Amino acid sequence: VGDIIAQNEEAEQNMDEVLVAARVLPSTGWRDRISNGQSAGLVETFLAFVRQQVFARAPNPNTPYSLETQIRPAVAGLLGAADELGGGLTRLEKPLSKLANSLANMLDTKAEELNSADRSRIEGLVRGIQRRALQPVVAWKRMLESLHYEQPANFVDWFGVERTNAVDIDVGYRRHWLDPTEPLAESVYAPAHGILVTSATLRDHIDECDGSAWTSAEQRTGANHHTGVVTEAHHPSPFDYPAQTRVFVVGDVNKEDVGQVAAAYRELFLASGGGALGLFTAIHRLRAVHERIAGALEDAGLVLLAQHVEVIDTGTLIDIFRAEESTCLLGTDAVRDGIDVPGRSLRLIVFDRVPWPRPSILHNARKSVFGGRSYDDVLVRLKLKQAYGRLVRRASDQGVFVMLDRAMPSRLSSAFPSGVEVTRVGLSQAITQVRGFLQKME
Repeated sequence: VGDIIAQNEEAEQNMDEVLVAARVLPSTGWRDRISNGQSAGLVETFLAFVRQQVFARAPNPNTPYSLETQIRPAVAGLLGAADELGGGLTRLEKPLSKLANSLANMLDTKAEELNSADRSRIEGLVRGIQRRALQPVVAWKRMLESLHYEQPANFVDWFGVERTNAVDIDVGYRRHWLDPTEPLAESVYAPAHGILVTSATLRDHIDECDGSAWTSAEQRTGANHHTGVVTEAHHPSPFDYPAQTRVFVVGDVNKEDVGQVAAAYRELFLASGGGALGLFTAIHRLRAVHERIAGALEDAGLVLLAQHVEVIDTGTLIDIFRAEESTCLLGTDAVRDGIDVPGRSLRLIVFDRVPWPRPSILHNARKSVFGGRSYDDVLVRLKLKQAYGRLVRRASDQGVFVMLDRAMPSRLSSAFPSGVEVTRVGLSQAITQVRGFLQKME
């Protein structure tokens, strides 16, 4: 904003005060300083106490993975650091507000001399200060103040340390909406003349007579917060899923034995001749399986790609997978939801285990409000439905869905379309069935 406010003494003074007050914020290298006990500035000092509390209260602080803990009770010194940071943010908030006002006033006082480009720039700067600076500062102040009081009813707060390979990559005081569709309804639905929400996986249950299918859809989309008329419509799929797909649950593979799991992936991928997508609920298991099966697949002429192993971005991995019918791909959620791979390029999906939600603080809070175990079941069915839906993208597609987890409960079977039988088999039977069914596609 320097050239815009040049010769505007009031605005320049406000800018100088902003730059001085902004020294409370962290600077380059803050993660290392916090981890090494050398924090500098009010934000870094507060986050150092946050990190201390996480490592003091987490059940397994020696894990190389991310950690989280409740915000209460606070470790000694944390509340004092929060109060000091709150004061520092107030000292930043005031000159920021004054700077925004000074810029806005220029649209009036210099109306005659400002050209359209400068007016647009000034308006953009005012919006930027409001959205990128003042709103976050105000939100942080409210969160810091709430450390002294009960958590607001509509929110979930926690402290977290994000880690990759035992290295801290972020430290945070988190706040999420308990029901994120509340702000969605207020900000998007309320001012709109009309809203259309459409998806093949909106409803939880297939049975059209089951009223809970729409209850779940309304809850997940926020339609239950909408004060106007809500119209529901269900349109059957044009695909013949019972004829075009098979679903198997393998009962004799120990999911805790990575050797057995890797062998199952290897043989199933070989049976399909490629076009296989392997889905994992944990990155370390994905990498372990990749390491064990890459050589065998290469010897068989099959290309194996893996998210979190390849340096290629996920979008490019999916493009390669889509283009080559003999390619296999290992991945997590990002290669399951919303991808479109029609034809023989995706003819087999293998899950390493039932994708139960991770019992995080946020998830547990939502689970206690939205139905307990049934809430977990809904989330899993939707994940299975999303994955299964990747197999048939057009009328000529066929495919097989395999779950390598004998503990998959029968109540999750409604994730699959009506008429699709979920067959429990041994691994050797699954391999034979996959090979036989997919050979019919050729």
